[in-house]
This record gives sequence, structure tokens and C-alpha cells, in this order.
Amino acid sequence: MTEPGFRPGVLGLCLAGPTACGKTAVALALAQQIPLEIISVDSALVYRGMDIGTAKPEAAERAAVPHHLIDICDPVEPYSAARFATQARQLAAQIRSRGKLPLLVGGTMLYFKALREGLSDMPGADLATRRQIDQEAAQRGWPALHAELALVDPSTAARLASADAQRIQRALEVWRLSGQTLSTWHQIAPADAPAAGAWPLLSLEPVSRAWLHARVAQRWQQMMDQGFLDEVIRLRSRPDLHAALPALRSVGYRQAWQALEAVVQQGGDPGLLRLQPAWQQAAIAATRQLAKRQLTWLRSVADRHIVPGDAERVTQDCLLWAQRSWNPTGWAP
Repeated sequence: MTEPGFRPGVLGLCLAGPTACGKTAVALALAQQIPLEIISVDSALVYRGMDIGTAKPEAAERAAVPHHLIDICDPVEPYSAARFATQARQLAAQIRSRGKLPLLVGGTMLYFKALREGLSDMPGADLATRRQIDQEAAQRGWPALHAELALVDPSTAARLASADAQRIQRALEVWRLSGQTLSTWHQIAPADAPAAGAWPLLSLEPVSRAWLHARVAQRWQQMMDQGFLDEVIRLRSRPDLHAALPALRSVGYRQAWQALEAVVQQGGDPGLLRLQPAWQQAAIAATRQLAKRQLTWLRSVADRHIVPGDAERVTQDCLLWAQRSWNPTGWAP
């Protein structure tokens, strides 16, 4: 039986797009027209204390519209796509039971994939194995581990940069724990795959690359003005946090942490990093690369509905799309 308001088979709506394209603003605008609750699809927003660098929705925004899967982990804790998919399904069912629309909003594409397609039963995160790989990387460097991965899983290695620490680590972790490559696991049909059309996906895809680049630069300046560097300095003061943690490999945090390490080792003043443009330009460039990867993934999704993120009617077009699957008056069987 389909809940009132939903087209048969629909469990929730997904709103995806590259970083800085305006997803949060669109979601909040939709909330003024449709009774909904937002489920965050973001691997960084789950962490407490990482607020400015993740562009976390402000307290007033979260008070106006219920948000979920934000501030649920400490940065030292691992969080996975499998855990996200399980929690998102549970939350969506609860939101539907309240007669509201579950709107899943974010840019972590692996999480969308896990939700919409399911995941094979590959090994989860193993802290001991990750520590071992991190120690090897500290001694030999990530390019050497990338070369090692290429010997056992050439197809995965071919799509990863030689310095992509997080993904190289995960691929080697899966291989060492299971004896099967990551590419092999990806070919195994998921046991938890939902029915087709259960999670319709709207993709905000800006037509102008220059528009998106300008948005990325503008967001970075806002973050710096809001105290992003101070936020990273506070995180670095914790003895249990280190650069190898997935939370601190997030774009922006990674570049700021590396710059802080270099300054501290030289006995300098961390506050002076505000005046040093090199690491900030590196962070902006990394954010642009992230946006490019997000768009590449989105363009591979055949059943997505595209709305130009830089169009004047973006909110209206998104509202029309949402109403095709959800209507407060309900749908006939």
C-alpha cells in the first residue's frame, strides 16, 4: 500500500548536484510549498564540530525544516555508505508515516548509489587494516600503494589518481579483508536493491562552468570570513584526531590541515595562514575537481531528471518535478 500523497512505488525524492550549486536553497524553498523533511546525503555533514567547512545548514534553517543525518558522529568515528542507506531508509519510512515527503539532499554520490541501487555485501571498514595501510603510506607514499593496487585490481587503480588516499585505502582494505577486488564486488548484484523508481533523482546541473566556479570561490571566501581556519585549528588541537581520518580528508579540511602541519613544524603562527593564498587556492581547485567528479557521476545516471542549476526558474522547475511523485491530495491507486 502506498502512503497518501505518493505515486505508487515512490519511497522518497532525491535532490543531487555538485558542491556549491544551491541544493540547500532549493530544498528550503521546496519546503515552503510542500510539507517535507530533509535527509542529508553528505559524508561530511554527519560529523559534529565540522560546521563551517561543510557549509552545514544554519540553526535557523534546521529549525524551520527538520533535518536528519547531521551531527550524528564524532570526527574520529567511521561512517559508511551502507550505514547511510540503512538509516536513510528507516528515516524515510518514519517521515512518510507522518504524511510528509522525505527529500534526500546532498552531493555524496556513493550514498545515493547505495540507496537507489543497493550495495553488495562487501567488507565494512576495519580500523586495524586501515591503520596498517596508513602506516605503509607514511613510509612508502600513496603512489606506491596505488602501484600495489594496480597489480591486484587494475580496473579500480585505473580510475583513481595516485594520490587519492581515501579510495586507494578502501580498495586495498577490501582486497586484504576478502581476497576479492573492489571491482569484483561492484559486479555482484546487491541483495537489497530497491524496485526501479523507488527513489526518483533530480540532478541540478549548471550549464555554465564559470557560474559554478564563481560559486565555489564565493563559498570559500564566506567560509574563511566565518572562521573556517579557526575551526580547523580547534579540531587539530584534539589529540585523537589526525589527517588520515576520513572526516578530515574532506575537501577544504585536508588542505587546511596540511597547511597547519607545515606552519607548526616550522614554529610559525597558524593565524598567518589567513594571509597565505597558496593553500587556499589548492582548496578551491580541489573543490572544483570534486564538482567535476560529481557531475561525471550524475551524467552516468540514465534515469535522472535534469534541471539547470543556474537557470532563473530552478526552484519552480524543481517544484513541478517533485509534484509529479508527491501531491498532498494523494494519488489514485
